[in-house]
Amino acid sequence: MRNPWLLGPLGIGVVLLVWSLISLSGTVDPLFLPSPPAVWQAASDQFQGGILVGDAIASIRRVFLGFALSAALALPLGIAMGSNPLICRLLEPLLGLIRYMPAPAFIPLLIIYFGLGELPKVLLIFVGTFFFNTLMIMDAVKFVPPELIETALTLGGRGLPILTRVVAPFIAPQVIDAYRINMASAWNLVIVAELVAANEGLGKRISLAQRFLRTDEIFVGLIVIGLIGLIIDLGFRFLLRRSCAWAN
Repeated sequence: MRNPWLLGPLGIGVVLLVWSLISLSGTVDPLFLPSPPAVWQAASDQFQGGILVGDAIASIRRVFLGFALSAALALPLGIAMGSNPLICRLLEPLLGLIRYMPAPAFIPLLIIYFGLGELPKVLLIFVGTFFFNTLMIMDAVKFVPPELIETALTLGGRGLPILTRVVAPFIAPQVIDAYRINMASAWNLVIVAELVAANEGLGKRISLAQRFLRTDEIFVGLIVIGLIGLIIDLGFRFLLRRSCAWAN
């Protein structure tokens, strides 16, 4: 019973069973709660028409471009802030201030600056995740045990080798975990961006389904987003186990 591959599907199965019983009992109008067969049929129709795959690819592309840019820039900046008190005192108040600004509030500015193309959507994901990634990496560096640094200095380590051979291995699990957690924010933001201005994407498809009261298509979009997120989450967990096995 401790096996996650048993309990995980069991939990999902219970939810599907309850959903089926409620929807098929007729106590709830299908407009508000479509049955699993109706949702499956809607998904099948979208898949056969190429709509579902095209929307999923568009959303995944935007998420990965924005988050890759965020992760690539947050890593060196977070390490610099965590290891250098001067840089930390200079930048932490600024990043902390911007972190509390809701990312969707930047959508009007991004549209004004960059138009309605792909760039504002990618930049919205960057803005919404960069500051969280940076500050979480900074905190990970700050919690490196001093005795590790002192031991490296005693053995003749200086400067960059300490960062690459002591600090980086220690914070690697926390960095991967921070990316895994903040990836959920990236998906929330891409859906918001697609609801506002997009020609394709899962968020756009949900918006169109809401306009025509196609609840089954809304459920399809939500379930597909959840499945993609679960796959990404499992991918990060697999990466953590393989690259940082010593941390487990």
